[in-house]
Amino acid sequence: MREFTVPPVEAAPQVGGLADAVFDHAEKTPDRVTFGRKDASGRWRDVTSAQFRDEVLALAKGLIAHGVRFGDRVAIMARTRYEWTLFDFALWTLGAQPVPIYATSSADQVHWMLHDAEVTACVVEHEDHAMTIGSVIDRLPLLRRLWQLDAGEGAVAELMAAGAEIDEDVVHRHRRAVTPESVATIIYTSGTTGRPKGCVITHSNFMFEADMLVGRWEPVFHSQPGDEASTLLFLPLAHVFGRMVEVAAVLSGVKLGHQPALAASALLPDLASFRPTFVLAVPYVFEKVFHAARRKAESEGRAGPFDKAVEVAVRYAEAMEHKAFGLGPGPSAALRVQHQFFEKVVYGKVRDALGGRVRHAMSGGSGMDRRLGLFFEGAGVTVFEGYGLTESSAAATANPPERTKYGTVGQPIPGTTVHIAEDGEVWLHGGHIFSGYLNNPQATDAVLNDGWLATGDLGMLDEEGYLTITGRKKEILVTSGGKSVSPAALEERVRSHPLIAQCIVVGNDRPYIAALVTMDQEAVEHWLAMQGRAPLPPAELVRDPSLETEIRRAVVAANTLVSQAESIRTFRILAHPFSEEHGLLTPSLKLKRKAIEKAYAVEVEALYG
Repeated sequence: MREFTVPPVEAAPQVGGLADAVFDHAEKTPDRVTFGRKDASGRWRDVTSAQFRDEVLALAKGLIAHGVRFGDRVAIMARTRYEWTLFDFALWTLGAQPVPIYATSSADQVHWMLHDAEVTACVVEHEDHAMTIGSVIDRLPLLRRLWQLDAGEGAVAELMAAGAEIDEDVVHRHRRAVTPESVATIIYTSGTTGRPKGCVITHSNFMFEADMLVGRWEPVFHSQPGDEASTLLFLPLAHVFGRMVEVAAVLSGVKLGHQPALAASALLPDLASFRPTFVLAVPYVFEKVFHAARRKAESEGRAGPFDKAVEVAVRYAEAMEHKAFGLGPGPSAALRVQHQFFEKVVYGKVRDALGGRVRHAMSGGSGMDRRLGLFFEGAGVTVFEGYGLTESSAAATANPPERTKYGTVGQPIPGTTVHIAEDGEVWLHGGHIFSGYLNNPQATDAVLNDGWLATGDLGMLDEEGYLTITGRKKEILVTSGGKSVSPAALEERVRSHPLIAQCIVVGNDRPYIAALVTMDQEAVEHWLAMQGRAPLPPAELVRDPSLETEIRRAVVAANTLVSQAESIRTFRILAHPFSEEHGLLTPSLKLKRKAIEKAYAVEVEALYG
């Protein structure tokens, strides 16, 4: 199939801007709880629609007092926290344009984005961020204001006090000037292949995306019919995925909490205390939950039963999937009995790790292993995998609630068309497609054609319109023998091994395909402990014969996906993981291939020695 369209769901006509929802909710349901916010003692406190409206209004008045006006661009450099959402909606109330900056961005990256976007003011989280801005401020003549969230009383209190004398009508005059076509934000791409580009996203783009997602998937936001929908946002708000979660939650009245760290040690306790009804995450989170559960079972001497439970969950989910598509009768009686047996001892504990109430989740940002998705389905958490880009304001496709096809990224979201070009490139069309790159008409013309977005991704549509992403056009490797190889599937399969953190496949203009792999330190320490062995220094670990045998198993498993000419012939274990700090990962954890190959040029050469 070359093209597939899903009609739009019914939605209210677009008028005004994103911030109007804050004021509408406060008027209609002032006492409805719209946020959970952690206080200084670590307890979650409710924030109502009326309280949030009042805070947005007070902050907007303060921004006006400090000179922020309609159309101004204000950068936000912070982790995921309540104040970010507060600033977003205060700025949107004024018709200003937030420019999100990753909390881990380097001074050079920060300078480029603030300069390119002509930012006039900036909000930072703490002193380190302020110092990063300070190191480049002499080259940013337009930057006039810098506010720090964690300094003294904090930027929010400072601004609210500054705006106390501003008339509310001044704010509302700004708000009434905002139209759906107004620019909402400039979000910079991750820069995997060069300097980040600023995607111009309008209020209309976000409204369309939120309306279509909520209209189609709202029933699965609830743990059970009639309960209050809530989600804990732990994705970076500098990423379009996290930003869309924020927007859709506020516009639809879903209770929203914020969590600034993806590390399991910080995230899991907050999931347990906030108890969301659904979550939106990247595959990394689901992998961490699964591997942590298996390590715990192994430590307790229950690895065998756990692995059996995994197998039963996968077979059960696969049987349910076949039934949904008319390909089978569903789980057999014997399989249902086995599944019920593992419900309390394994599956319930996996759900408890997500807070206990989650029955549905959405995954995006990168590909999710089909078997992992089936396991979670069998364990009682349906994960709807989707696909999108910054340029498509987040999701362009997602698996529908009633017919999830694991291993695919689903069908187009309502109001969207997916087209597969002659060379296999995925093209998208819909109301969520961005209006272009800031200050870069040449790059805009390269990807936008009469409203169609050429994504740069390669994919296939099946007969029912489900999309499978097979790779990136720019990442296709061509061996010296002329064989074209897409590295994504190989890397994903290798990385599914519990001991492996990252994998990069190399082989461009080389005689064969090879790989560099890094280790999951926590998993390796557990693996050694289970063998009664002490932790090994990295230099010894990479030469450990037992570890090499484990990694070879992962490589052999990955090679079953491809022909012999496309298979990984050899590999090298690296002592340290690729990190953002060393410029080898983007802030959204994507591999910077050229940078990695340059940094590990000696190791790559050794693969072909």
